[in-house]
Amino acid sequence: MTFERENLKRLGGYVPGEQPSRAKAKLNTNENPFPPCDAVLRVLAGINGEMLRRYPDPTAQAFRAEAARLHGLIPDNIIATNGGDELLRLALTTFLPPGSPLGLAEPSYSLYPVLAAVHDSPICAVPLEDDWSAPVNIALRWNAAGAKLAILVNPHAPSGRLTSVEELAAVARAFDGVLLIDEAYIDFVDPGIRHNSSALVSDLDNVLLLRTMNKGYSLAGLRLGYGIGPPHLIAPMLSKTKDSYNVDVVSQKVGEAALHHQAEAATSWVIVRAERIRLAGTLSERIRLCAFPGELPACNGDPTELGKGGAAVEWTGDRGDLRQMVRSETASRQPSHLNWHGGRE
Repeated sequence: MTFERENLKRLGGYVPGEQPSRAKAKLNTNENPFPPCDAVLRVLAGINGEMLRRYPDPTAQAFRAEAARLHGLIPDNIIATNGGDELLRLALTTFLPPGSPLGLAEPSYSLYPVLAAVHDSPICAVPLEDDWSAPVNIALRWNAAGAKLAILVNPHAPSGRLTSVEELAAVARAFDGVLLIDEAYIDFVDPGIRHNSSALVSDLDNVLLLRTMNKGYSLAGLRLGYGIGPPHLIAPMLSKTKDSYNVDVVSQKVGEAALHHQAEAATSWVIVRAERIRLAGTLSERIRLCAFPGELPACNGDPTELGKGGAAVEWTGDRGDLRQMVRSETASRQPSHLNWHGGRE
């Protein structure tokens, strides 16, 4: 006998990236190859027993104030979450009636359909164009399906393509529900592009932005993210649907310090972008590579070809190890895709 919900019996579940004890080149979860900045480590070392004895601030006010300062907004525009994944769950719980479709682009982050299935909601997945751009009628197709929440990852996973703020605004204006823009990799976009989506939450009433401390701030082990949106979208998540103490005191203190010292973290972004260009150039000599200028590269060749190139052997030892260190996009329309960040030598 089982007490599991029927929709969960049919669910395969999300498979997180493997965390091997040793790896010459670990590319499967796109972690920043550099440690957190010294200011963050000093705050971490200062966590004492009295801080741990007490419950944390339930609304993470100091962290939200620092995030608001960084984005030129107010704390009412910010919610702190237990990683970016919690914001995804909160958005579904708060804005998507159970059974209503979740709007997605196809392909996209493989966790989204799993969260929809847990919520007992179908998905309305609209295929992207050949250049990985969203169709101009994507919002209308979501509307026709009755979706009240849609998620776009930007830069796109797995391709790395960046959708402009103007394109995102057009989608949001045409969509009848809440548009959540997942910006997990936004820190690694070339600043010369001057991509700044924060204004969307001031100009539009249906846009949520997801930010994470995992990638750009080298805090994947901490599990801290935050959402940015107009106060009327943030308030119900902050006061009704999040857990009582969803972000622990260590995460709040360390996260606040990381945002305050963003300039130090940004030095790693410069190196990662430079290595990304070098990596793309090296791999393009061996396999077919698609990389959008100033954005995130994706390898679009047969993964088995990587083992034939000298550079791949230098990084991973052999082809068998490589398959454990990168994640093949087997669910996408082109199952030979691999997706990773460039790092340091």
